[in-house]
Order: sequence, then structure tokens, then C-alpha cells
Amino acid sequence: MREFDRKLILEDGQEFYGYGFGGQGERICEIVFNTSMVGYQEILSDPSYTDQAVVMTYPLIGNYGMAHEDYETDIPSMGALIVREYNDAPSNFRSSACLGQVMEQYGIPGICGVDTRRLTRSIRDFGSRKALVAKASTPLDQGLGMLNGYEMRQDQVARVSCKKPYCLAAEGERFHVAVIDCGAKRGILRQLNRLGCRVTVTPWDTPAEEVEAMRPDGILISNGPGNPESAKETVETVRKLLGRYPLFGICLGHQIISLACGARTYRLKFGHRGGNHPVKDLATGKIEITSQNHSYAVDRESLAGTGLTVTHVNLLDNTVEGIKCRRDRVAAVQYHPESAPGPLDSGYLFDRFLEMMEEGKHA
Repeated sequence: MREFDRKLILEDGQEFYGYGFGGQGERICEIVFNTSMVGYQEILSDPSYTDQAVVMTYPLIGNYGMAHEDYETDIPSMGALIVREYNDAPSNFRSSACLGQVMEQYGIPGICGVDTRRLTRSIRDFGSRKALVAKASTPLDQGLGMLNGYEMRQDQVARVSCKKPYCLAAEGERFHVAVIDCGAKRGILRQLNRLGCRVTVTPWDTPAEEVEAMRPDGILISNGPGNPESAKETVETVRKLLGRYPLFGICLGHQIISLACGARTYRLKFGHRGGNHPVKDLATGKIEITSQNHSYAVDRESLAGTGLTVTHVNLLDNTVEGIKCRRDRVAAVQYHPESAPGPLDSGYLFDRFLEMMEEGKHA
């Protein structure tokens, strides 16, 4: 058995040893876990994972390589990837590179050979917390000193958002949608295009007046990383746009809309991340299997007096998964209806957004 060359140090002193792949060097991240069986490329390239070390609970990662068409952003910003078994010899006709090559290109460190079951249990029992990816020879006291002296950054949205507006045309254009980019996944933009929406993607801090000048039929507030309260400029923009345009929020966008309406958000113990989370639609009683990736949730009690009502709940912990305000033509969900990666159960939510825009045209 070859000697371990990398390890993960948690801020409570736990150590997990393994073998390095991908990028090299030390990295301090927030440790989280994801229960998806597939979709590691979309997870790696999802901007919502910025500064997070993601533990994959599925034991074999890398076996189908990386395909150009499946990236969710141009420059992945995940903190690190922790897996049980890594395969660097993928078998897939669509693959253009192996996972480790891409991680090395973007400086994302990986550790394989880790007891991911024990690590996941630790995150589940004690919550997400800071972790250091380091050489196996790094003394524990040195690693803990680095962790204790490090303050996690709060500027993730600003770092991953586009720097200037850009447009994506659609065949058979029906609507014009302005997307406020807090870290938008390409899957969301592709889905809007498929439905005949011309998309104008605009930076996270674009003032409401500039969004209105685009003359959109509707506005989508995207997913993104970090604490929604750190995106104060986006919250203020959404507050000014309420009631003036149909609004649809996804993930972080759901939280931002809630804050703009006067509700509160709070941090979950270990968050929701995976492609198998059951969510109930309170209007129909139907259960959707959903793709999720978030550390924060909307405080249900704080919705009183905001005009927002709960539309969906998570069946694992009863947290708020969807809201709406018919008066202001607002709808939002905490999960990812564009299903990249994940199931197709929730695609109807985009259809509802289109219905709101159609109603707005005839109002």
C-alpha cells in the first residue's frame, strides 16, 4: 500500500488521509457533502460551490470523464473535491479530458482514498465547518492554527457573477428575460432559451433602473454561492422591481426575493446537496424528486406579513422549498428545476414563469 500524501484537517481536529489528484497546494474551504450518484462535472463547475470542499458520498468518481457540453460555467471555482475512489481512465465517447486534468487546470485540489462515509457522518452530526486540504506531513497543530486564523470570504457572488451584460438569442423568440447573475448555471440559461426566451444576463449588482431599461418581460434571479445577506445590492434591486415585473427565483434567488419582501434566512446545519431530495407541492400534493445545493433556508415564521405564501416544503426536514405572491407576480423555489444534474420532475416551474410573463403582456 502506497503512503498517503494528502490529508484533510477539520477545525475540530479530525484528520482524514488520502491521495492527492488535481490541483496541488493548500486550501481552506467549507466542508460539505453531496449525495448525487452522477453529475460530478456539473457539480464541479457549479458556481454555487465556490470555496467549498465537496465530499461525494457516491464511491466512484471520474469514470465517465468530462464533456465540453456539460460545464455549468467557464471557470470552475469549487474549493476542493473529496472522493472515495477516483478513476482517471474514463470510458465515454463524449469525454474530452479526465476529471483530474480539469481540476489541475483550474487549481482545484482533490483527495481520493478517503473514508467518505465516516467524513459524511461527521458533517451530518457536527455540521459544515472549515477544513484544510494539506500535505499528509502537515502537523495537526500547524493546520489548526491556520484554520483558527482564517476568516471565510463573503464576496463569492461578486467573484462569480458576470462583469458586464451579455445576450443569448432564442429561436422563435416569445419573451425577453433579464437574468440577474449571482452565479447562474448554464442549465438555467439553456432552459430559458429552449422555451423561446431571449436572455439578457446582467451582473449581480446591476441597479433596478438599468434592469428596467432592458425592457424585459420577466426577471429571473439566479442561483449562487454564499450567504444571501451578503448580496445586499441584489436584494435592493429586487425590492425596487417587486410588483413591476414577473419575478422568478432559483436557489439563492429564492432567498434574495424572500429578503427583499421582508422575510429572514438562516444557516442550515449541513445544508441540502444532492439529486434526490423529496419536495412536496402543497397545491397538488405531488412529490418531486429534486436537485439541491444550498446552505441557507428561508425562515417560515418570518414570511408573515410579507405577502409571500409557502408553495413547497422539503419532506426531509420540513424547510421552505418554494414561495409565491400572486399579487406581485412572484414565484421562487429553493431547488433547481433546470435539473443539471438531477431529475426532470420540476420543469413545469419554468412553464409557470412563462405564464406569468404572458399574463403581464395582457395586463
